[in-house]
Amino acid sequence: MRISLQVLAYVIAIIAVLLFGTVGTYIISNEYNGFNVRINSVISALFFTVVTISTVGYGDIYPVTKLAQIFVIILIIAGLSVFLSAIAVISGEFMNERISKIEGRLSSFEKRFLKNHVVLIGTDTINMHIAEKLKEKNERFIIVTSDKVTADHLNFQGYKAYVVDATSDSDMKEFALDKAKAIVIDMRDGSRAVYSLLLVRDLAKSQKVIVIAPNAEAEHHLKNIAAKGTVIVNPSELAAKVVSDNLFRQG
Repeated sequence: MRISLQVLAYVIAIIAVLLFGTVGTYIISNEYNGFNVRINSVISALFFTVVTISTVGYGDIYPVTKLAQIFVIILIIAGLSVFLSAIAVISGEFMNERISKIEGRLSSFEKRFLKNHVVLIGTDTINMHIAEKLKEKNERFIIVTSDKVTADHLNFQGYKAYVVDATSDSDMKEFALDKAKAIVIDMRDGSRAVYSLLLVRDLAKSQKVIVIAPNAEAEHHLKNIAAKGTVIVNPSELAAKVVSDNLFRQG
C-alpha cells in the first residue's frame, strides 16, 4: 500500500506541474508578453509546458522577459524533479513485481487482491487435480509449495504458484488465509501436513479447511489437532473401500 500511495502522490504532482506550467505560460504570454510569440490557446500552452519539461526545446517559443525566464527556470526544475522521481518510483515498483515473480514470492500488488480465494497448500496429486478444475471454472486460487522447480513449472503452465515454507508463520501470513474461501492441504510428507494444519488453524480460524492425509498415521495425528469443521480425507482408505466393495459385489 505504501508504494501505491507514492505513485498516486506523484501522479497528482505531475498534474499539478502541468497545470502550473500551462496556466503560467498562458498568463505570462497574454498579459505580460513574456514570450517571443503570443500563446493564445490552452493547448499551445500545454504543448510548450511538456516540451520545456522534457527538455526537447524546439526553439519556436522562448521567454524574452525576466519574468518569463524565471518562470521557465522554475518550471524546468520542478518538472524534471517530479518526472524523474516518478519514473524512479514506478519503475522500481515494476522491478519489484518482476523480481517477486521470478523468485516465486507474492508481490505487494497481488496481496491487495487476495480475498475469497482458494489456497492450495502442497502440490501432491489431489491438489493438482483440484487446480485443474479451479482453472477450468476460472476460480480465483493460488498454489503454495516449497519446491521452486515445481513452482516455476506451474507458473509456466499459467497457474499462480508461490515458493514458501508452509510451516512458517511469517510466510503463510502473506496469503491472507483469514480471507480465503477454502484451504486445501495436500502434502506427501505427513509431518509437514500436520505442522501446516497447526499453522492454518491459527491463521484461518473460520475458513473451510480440507486436509489430504497421506497415510493412516498422519490421518490419526491430523484428526487429533483438527479444529471443528476441518475435513480430513484419506484417499488410500477411500480407494481401498471402493475396491473391496466392488470385490464383494463381484463375489
